[in-house]
Amino acid sequence: MNFFQRLKEGLTKTKEKLTKQIDNLLASFRKIDEELFEQLEEILIESDIAVNTVMQITEQLKQEVKINNISDPQQIRGLLKQKLYDILSKNNNTSLFALDEKNKDKLNIILVVGVNGTGKTTSIGKLAWMLSDNSKKTLLAAADTFRAAASEQLTEWAKKAHVDIVTHSSGADPGAVVYDAIHASKKRGIDVLICDTAGRLHTKSNLMDELKKIRKVINKEAPDSIVETLLVIDASSGQNSMVQAKVFDECVSIDGIILTKLDGTAKGGIIISICNELNIPVKYIGIGEKADDLKPFDAKSFIEALFDI
Repeated sequence: MNFFQRLKEGLTKTKEKLTKQIDNLLASFRKIDEELFEQLEEILIESDIAVNTVMQITEQLKQEVKINNISDPQQIRGLLKQKLYDILSKNNNTSLFALDEKNKDKLNIILVVGVNGTGKTTSIGKLAWMLSDNSKKTLLAAADTFRAAASEQLTEWAKKAHVDIVTHSSGADPGAVVYDAIHASKKRGIDVLICDTAGRLHTKSNLMDELKKIRKVINKEAPDSIVETLLVIDASSGQNSMVQAKVFDECVSIDGIILTKLDGTAKGGIIISICNELNIPVKYIGIGEKADDLKPFDAKSFIEALFDI
């Protein structure tokens, strides 16, 4: 089964919540009127697209219907599909930034952030696998020294991906781990250093302080490096994902999102809200447990899979 087929299968629950209900709605109307748009709004909101985004989408649809004198409800489907694609493709130039030719002679550092339970450590392992599979010399830094067994879990992934890892004892200073990892990267000719970070979100100040330390170490020890911060979000957490994205973006400025567990949720619509309201692109999506089940996000493939009934 190719990735598109796996993506279609993974989006089954979201499609049932969103696309199939929209198709049933449009088939039940003979003309386009206010009631159709009201019911469409309800379906979009129930699929976990935020209210502000839903209102924006429906207003744009109304304008296009009016301007183009559209009377067939079935044409709403194509218009909506295009609107969702426009949102998801905005700011999205997804390719492994570390594979960019212009960055090939520099150390690329990926900081991975996210609350515990989102699949952060697993996503790092899969990202390392992807890089290694693309012949990029990769090193992992186990800088989440506060969560029990985080280092051990990441070490297992390092073995699977055939990459090296830098670890310290439990409770060690995360900045010290990153310091050692940067110097190890320089000595070993590493292309990409991926840093796991603490997944605690008790207060913004705690989060900010820990990540500030890490960024300070990077700025001092690897000032010419290319740094990207990725936030891991569990697709099944719905509107809570929006809250997480806002908090992390305020604290550390997020460059992109890794969306996990997309295959087990009916709440995949939240991806629309995050891209639209926070202007943060989704860079990778996870649709399974295997090492190669994390892939660069492609808006066109995602929308085609979502609307392919």
